[in-house]
Amino acid sequence: MTVHTSKGLNSNTFVDFKQTRVDSSQSTEEEGGSEWRYWQPVRKENVVALQRAEMRMVRWMCGIKLNDRFPSKELRERLGMDDMALVLQQNRLHWYGHVLRKEDDDWVKKCIEYEVESPRPRGRPKRTWREVVKEDWQARKLNTEDAMDRSKWRKLIKDVR
Repeated sequence: MTVHTSKGLNSNTFVDFKQTRVDSSQSTEEEGGSEWRYWQPVRKENVVALQRAEMRMVRWMCGIKLNDRFPSKELRERLGMDDMALVLQQNRLHWYGHVLRKEDDDWVKKCIEYEVESPRPRGRPKRTWREVVKEDWQARKLNTEDAMDRSKWRKLIKDVR
């Protein structure tokens, strides 16, 4: 059974859909610019919700119902799409490499390195963006020297699938 036959869509439509992304640099100054979105880590329940929504759209585009019992991985492979969690990880690492290559006196780099000195509230501390990126680094076995070479960094981020 071919996946690309329903709804009058062809494989070129799917490639265009895959390459479409929202450009965060288009945010207005009232929103605080484009950088504010990167500092809060995505919660696991939000990633799961994104994956579910993505798979609903993929099944809809392919004309396959949930009862047809096609594996999600197979549908993504047929469309040439990556898993949402992997895309989020790649975007975090891409941004972090960009920040590491900035000058030491840049305000964005200072914000990443800034430690807030205040009494901690009771209970387990929330995961910080820096902790999430550190986990991503460890999972991919990356280091700061790799980030300084932009082309090598991009290749290392995109290679793992």
